[in-house]
Amino acid sequence: MDVNDLLTDAYGRLPDLVESAVAGLSPEQLRQAPAAGANPVGWLVWHLTRIQDHHVAGVLGEAQLWATGDWAGRLGLEPDPDDTGFGHGPDQIAAVRPESGQVLVDYHRAVVDRTRAYLRGLRPADLDRVVDRNWDPPVTLGVRLVSVLADDLQHVGQAGYVRGLIERG
Repeated sequence: MDVNDLLTDAYGRLPDLVESAVAGLSPEQLRQAPAAGANPVGWLVWHLTRIQDHHVAGVLGEAQLWATGDWAGRLGLEPDPDDTGFGHGPDQIAAVRPESGQVLVDYHRAVVDRTRAYLRGLRPADLDRVVDRNWDPPVTLGVRLVSVLADDLQHVGQAGYVRGLIERG
């Protein structure tokens, strides 16, 4: 298996996990935090998708799907390309108001489809290209892609856990 097949497969596993985390939940359940200060399912899925959209668009040198589509309005937000959820406080978390789980699934799938199309054309040498010099050491494409994938997997797992708490609550 080569690197683009490996990464394409890994990112391709996310949509099913996202769908299982949100399927059948009402808009109220998507916004329901399991405890004070904890993140609800809808925010977690929005955030993991925003991180992938933001970072991959940056690597591609393209506009984020968030800023060019109707996703923001369908989640009760402005299409601010800098708003990824990083550092959100309780009021900002509560402001993420998906109209349905399907809008989260659709936004996520659009982002993953673009990511996977990009990954299919990667060569091993591409992974060494520096994509962010704001860190020491500078971040390479390979490190960025693995970092986004790790973040997405962590947050979709959290969303699945919170869903379980809602179903049992």
